[in-house]
Amino acid sequence: MIAGAGAAGATILAGCTSTDNDGGTTSEGLSGAIEISGSSTVFPLAEAVAEQFMKDHPQVDISVKSTGTGGGFENHFSRGRSQFNNASRQITDAEEDMCADNGIEPLELRVATDALTVVVNNEAEWIDCITVEELRQVWSADGPDTWQEINSDWPDETIERYGPADTSGTFDYFREEILGEEYNHSSDYQPTEQDNLIVQGVQGSEFAVGYFGFSYYYNNPDSVKALAIDGGDGCVDPSVETAKSGEYTPLSRPLFTYAAKGALAEEHVAEFARFYVEQSGNQELVADRVGYVPNTEAAVDEQLAALETAIEDAG
Repeated sequence: MIAGAGAAGATILAGCTSTDNDGGTTSEGLSGAIEISGSSTVFPLAEAVAEQFMKDHPQVDISVKSTGTGGGFENHFSRGRSQFNNASRQITDAEEDMCADNGIEPLELRVATDALTVVVNNEAEWIDCITVEELRQVWSADGPDTWQEINSDWPDETIERYGPADTSGTFDYFREEILGEEYNHSSDYQPTEQDNLIVQGVQGSEFAVGYFGFSYYYNNPDSVKALAIDGGDGCVDPSVETAKSGEYTPLSRPLFTYAAKGALAEEHVAEFARFYVEQSGNQELVADRVGYVPNTEAAVDEQLAALETAIEDAG
């Protein structure tokens, strides 16, 4: 499962002759193509939403690409090559400038909340929880080479690091929340936009560590071990519940999709945007299936109101 969910490049979800749960086609004449780029963290949610939308509208073809948040903005969305860009952090000023240079106006839509997860090998019985300061040392440039240099109770073995590439919103969020302005992110690690490769790397060594969105751990809990995080009030495991309650700090974070406002003039794009926002509050899909915290009813209503205004302006 994880290899499919985290694959870089593209997972093409082609519209076909699907029917709804009652056995009747519900396309209602909608047709067209939609390109979605961006975050590997948001990828499984976007994929699930797109699959359901195409069951209801089989004449709409949706392609969901896992390019990383920054890679999606720079190479796809800002160039008009995708109508949506998923993001595990908010758009930057530089990315907004790139969009403006090409006549693209992004609309921010929050679609879920994530518990960014730090993982180690299942055989690493010597560690179950890590403090923010220890985590900072693990991932700081020019930081310690061995685990024991960080904590004397840990083994005198070289730290093997696997993580997202610097085009990833997860990389950006982790750097900001854990490393802050005083420290640079280590370059001594294996970077990738494929979360399944992070898992494979961590599985390969008792002394490996990695991090990615909670969904990949949630759907493969026996593949690696998730570490509890001590943000100052004791160890807290990553979960839908702790991210929702606010206990899991500082690694719980909002997830977004950005819609190109101009593209919302097309009916099939506008309808998909509505559906995406509506599904962001779907407990069964967002939490039970994907592993993120769904939006509250009030948040869904707020996002829909902003979206309807943008659709009206685009038309």
